Amino acid sequence: MASVSYENVYKRWGDVTAVNDLSLEIADKEFMVYVGPSGCGKSTTLRLLAGLEEISDGTIRIGDRVVNDVPPKDRDIAMVFQSYALYPHMSVYDNMAFGLKLRKTPKAEIDAKVKEAADLLGIGQLLDRKPKQLSGGQRQRVAVGRAIVRHPQVFLFDEPLSNLDAKLRVETRANISRLHLQLGTTFIYVTHDQTEAMTMASRIAVLKDGILQQVDTPQSLYDHPCNVFVAGFIGSPSMNFFDATLVEEGDTGKLFVDGGSFRLLVPADKAAMVRGHKGEQVVFGIRPEDIHHAQYAPADIHAAPLAANVDVTELMGNEILVYALVGGKQFIARVDPRTRERAGSDIGLVLNMDNMHLFDPKSEVAYI
Repeated sequence: MASVSYENVYKRWGDVTAVNDLSLEIADKEFMVYVGPSGCGKSTTLRLLAGLEEISDGTIRIGDRVVNDVPPKDRDIAMVFQSYALYPHMSVYDNMAFGLKLRKTPKAEIDAKVKEAADLLGIGQLLDRKPKQLSGGQRQRVAVGRAIVRHPQVFLFDEPLSNLDAKLRVETRANISRLHLQLGTTFIYVTHDQTEAMTMASRIAVLKDGILQQVDTPQSLYDHPCNVFVAGFIGSPSMNFFDATLVEEGDTGKLFVDGGSFRLLVPADKAAMVRGHKGEQVVFGIRPEDIHHAQYAPADIHAAPLAANVDVTELMGNEILVYALVGGKQFIARVDPRTRERAGSDIGLVLNMDNMHLFDPKSEVAYI
């Protein structure tokens, strides 16, 4: 098993910089997820590690070995792609064994490794079938099994669940997480789906325009995003943002977030952190799950009331997503399913200001 490190890595295509000065340490046996929107450089970052793309500058290490000039086949990695890339004329067994046969592995060892991987993935009964006889989820497990049999130092996954339906994605997501625990190997996983990232990762690296924005545990990214981009990308539905001013009320020392059509009291502990920005323009952020119907709000929060008008509601069974309007600005609240207000009606909400966020409107860097 092995750690992975990127040291000041660049990838350029002409005037386009796909990966920009990336430095990142991935620990042995860690489950690291690269996440970001399309075109952010996450797949390129993975392909640089795999040797499928050549780096422009910098150093990549697997363990203690610099692999900049090492051919992909000699890097001791295994990659699972979005497309399953199975040989249609071969059985499941032969697809899984193919890489080992190329390495002239003894037949008995191949047989043992294939059957061990098949049992681990629950596809032992499918070894004689051809890919066309398998479901999408089964094909994906065969692709993973083909990687497992090699016993690599690092597993690389490039959006492996994109071709699966919603229910199967949830099941396969859990299977990959379980597999990581069972194998105890370094996993690096690329996805644009922040739900996959949050549920699977030991740590998440968030990228935008080829630049690493923040790397941390899923909960820390959710609770303490470093800027507006990370705050908006992590969490579903995404965080609500309002342009506002941080104002102080008379001689009381109380700070308020003033959005023109609303005025929200900042809790004392938060006020102490941002008092130096009083009188300044700010971006106020609050997650949908921190906006409650006034009647059903938790009792132990610093609640700030907000009157709004309902635009659209989405009934989810266990909750209701309310798309509401205040001062012409739309935002989303996740409220109690007992909420009765519907489109066109006024609604009384409260915001949990214990979980508020403030950002610099110019740099978009987080204050709190």
